[in-house]
Amino acid sequence: MGAWEDAHWESAVESYVPRHERRSGSYRRYVPDCLDGISLAVDGTLSRHVALVERSVRALNGPGAEGLAGIARFLLRSEAIASSRIEGITPSAQQVALAELGQSESVRGVSEQARLVANNMTVVREATTALVEADQLRVADIVELHRSLLPDEPRHHGLRTVQNWIGTSSWTPIGAAYVPPAPERVPQLMEDLVRYLNGAAHAPLIQAAMVHAQFETIHPFTDGNGRVGRALIHTALARRGLTDRAVLPISLVLATLRDRYVTGLTSFRDASPVGSVEASAAKGEWLAMFVEAAAIAVEQSEALAAAIGELHGSWVNRLASHRAARGLRPAPRAGSAGAQLLSRLPEAPVVTATTLASILDVSFPAASSALDELKGAGILATKTIERGATAYIAREVLDLITMSERALASTHFDTRISPPNRGVPTAPAPRPPA
Repeated sequence: MGAWEDAHWESAVESYVPRHERRSGSYRRYVPDCLDGISLAVDGTLSRHVALVERSVRALNGPGAEGLAGIARFLLRSEAIASSRIEGITPSAQQVALAELGQSESVRGVSEQARLVANNMTVVREATTALVEADQLRVADIVELHRSLLPDEPRHHGLRTVQNWIGTSSWTPIGAAYVPPAPERVPQLMEDLVRYLNGAAHAPLIQAAMVHAQFETIHPFTDGNGRVGRALIHTALARRGLTDRAVLPISLVLATLRDRYVTGLTSFRDASPVGSVEASAAKGEWLAMFVEAAAIAVEQSEALAAAIGELHGSWVNRLASHRAARGLRPAPRAGSAGAQLLSRLPEAPVVTATTLASILDVSFPAASSALDELKGAGILATKTIERGATAYIAREVLDLITMSERALASTHFDTRISPPNRGVPTAPAPRPPA
């Protein structure tokens, strides 16, 4: 069973910090249960809620999932901002999209912050994809994910060999809010975590919740645990096939409900006997909180999918009017570059003719013609990114991304009721009707 153990801290700090930061003494650290083979008593109400939420998550991966997945990638750029250690800076969706474009083409005028965020988005996407596709995960895979998230901080790479803690002091664990297990326990606990993650003993949502809480409880790295722990949520859900293309923004909901999140994790770190009513209630409190966050993430994703569908319908009507005015049939030929582009804009809101030709596997002239037609219909705007090179921008998509990110940072998930409680991009200025 999980337990708290007493330990002694001998301070090695002699000066330069306040006296209370230099004190030695006893403190308590947590030793969690192993997860592999753990018995969970999930009550009927929670079990039915899990089934309902999982069904809703799977529905998100139906028609339109490609557009939702593209936008969700941008919503998760807050992870990239954290990974880049950019304090108080939230590059706009357009800046990040231009920076992503700059990974394959020359783009001027992009801020260094946006480049860092775009690079980290790429790293996170590639690293988590590797975790999802692996036949069997290893601890080394999670260590590599961590290294990729902190590429310029080698001192933090690898499982920790020192005691760490969560609290206000950088010098002593005495009085810390939470102290994870001793460093010598970390390798065995991580091996157990990976064995559990490779299995299917519980429903996907339950497994993702347990993996995340256990990882944060072990706190196996000296920095970057939050980023890796959030990535493991998506890894667990994708490996079980619950999320295929659409990415569920559970981590953003958990960040918004931070107080409840911390309370749930605290409950998870229980010291009651395994299988006892008390132990089940403690784990159940965390699981209920996590599943509720998943339900909110589904609701927000459904609203986002509906907004994408509405926007696409507006594009179809605008394009039909534009083509009719030119004496053409209302809709471009099915399978043409124009038809494909219209459906792919949510995942590629900033492109050039060169990039689009590669994405759609069409000729450069066909890509250019499709882009110019959508610009003529008022669907795309243009921006010079380099001498002789033009980017085409779906500003309505970028506005939708920004408004969705702002809503996900509101404790009521509606900025009309409560403002965002963390750093988000400024709300876009109203645009005249198209």
